[in-house]
Amino acid sequence: MTAPRQPLTSLSPDELAAFRAEQQSAYDALVAAGLKLDLTRGKPSSEQLDLSDALLALPTTAYAPDGTDTRNYGGLLGLSELRAIFAELLGLELNQISAQGSSSLTLMKDVLSYLWLKGGVDSERPWGAEEKVRFICPVPGYDRHFALLEWFGIEMVTVPMHDDGPDVDAVAALVKDDASVKGIWLVPTYANPTGQVTSLEVAERLASMFTAAPDFKIFWDNAYALHHLTAEETKSADIVSLAAVAGRPHRPVVFASTSKITYAGAGVAFVGGSAETVAWYSQNLGFGSIGPDKVNQLRHLEFFKDAAGVRAHMAKHRAILAPKFAEVVRILDERLAGLDVATWNNPSGGYFVNLDVLSGTASRVIELAKAAGVALTPAGSSFPHKHDPNDTNIRLAPSFPALPELTAAMEAVATCVLLAAAEKLGA
Repeated sequence: MTAPRQPLTSLSPDELAAFRAEQQSAYDALVAAGLKLDLTRGKPSSEQLDLSDALLALPTTAYAPDGTDTRNYGGLLGLSELRAIFAELLGLELNQISAQGSSSLTLMKDVLSYLWLKGGVDSERPWGAEEKVRFICPVPGYDRHFALLEWFGIEMVTVPMHDDGPDVDAVAALVKDDASVKGIWLVPTYANPTGQVTSLEVAERLASMFTAAPDFKIFWDNAYALHHLTAEETKSADIVSLAAVAGRPHRPVVFASTSKITYAGAGVAFVGGSAETVAWYSQNLGFGSIGPDKVNQLRHLEFFKDAAGVRAHMAKHRAILAPKFAEVVRILDERLAGLDVATWNNPSGGYFVNLDVLSGTASRVIELAKAAGVALTPAGSSFPHKHDPNDTNIRLAPSFPALPELTAAMEAVATCVLLAAAEKLGA
């Protein structure tokens, strides 16, 4: 029978039993098919990586345009010409950005480590000397952010993500009297996994609000700032300027990288903020580094040439990614719409589709999918300590599989969602 277009909760017991039997039969066929599909991580596909293969023949010289010999030590901030390109793209000045190795996550760990051991530009003491350190985590959010805080032993306090960014009233209530609340994670543009964009109004409040901790930080992880899925390119709020105008110039620390722009394992990562924050970062970095891989930075400089070159390159990514995201949304619309068992977003950028299933069934959906040969991100991954209190959130990563594989995977996911919902409602 064709899936009903009314909520499953409106079906009679006999109708629900018949629906469940149909989904069980479809699921059994999936298991018998022996699928081996993976929607776990937002990795670029081989087709996307191929877009940057010209890097393999670069650089054509060892010398940067300013005469720097990139083969040698030095240049702790990174090549100024490449920094200038990404300063333009990220809304920073040249003295507000540093170019380093390939992983922005490494830079986040570095910054947290320096804050923990030495304190920041505006700290009264190292964070590690505090009795307690707490961080605000908008949820659903990025699992690696949460894992890093857990590794440090930092307590995580959650606030909801809304369409315009984190619940800023909830944030203000947490920070106004509690000096142990030292920061907030935020993916401001095409948030992981929900795809939301933090509005100028929310960013302005975060930048300006009173905090009991004088060294409160906004970890502004702009990982997807350039990853548009439509021709309309959403611009990130200028958090560094907003904070400076508010008299809190050292509050934001900005992170970005080319990990999903060129080669995921051989790109360039950036850390930014006030000029004093960047100088602070370099001072601490200097005890363990005599300079980044400037040859790779020159390679990227020759490849992109300028900010327009980066934007043109991202349009090629969009041509590959947009049909995959459209396919995910098409299948969810066709298979699940009208049944009141799931909601999902249709993001205009980023790397994920956020799927919320019937409360109490996300773990079951993922269990069913795994048994059918479809790997999904573990339930709860978008929450601290992998604990989703409602067991409802599933993060879908459409980028890596080829389109036919993605179609097969999403058809399987839809079947698992329906079977889990029918089991729950019929219990």
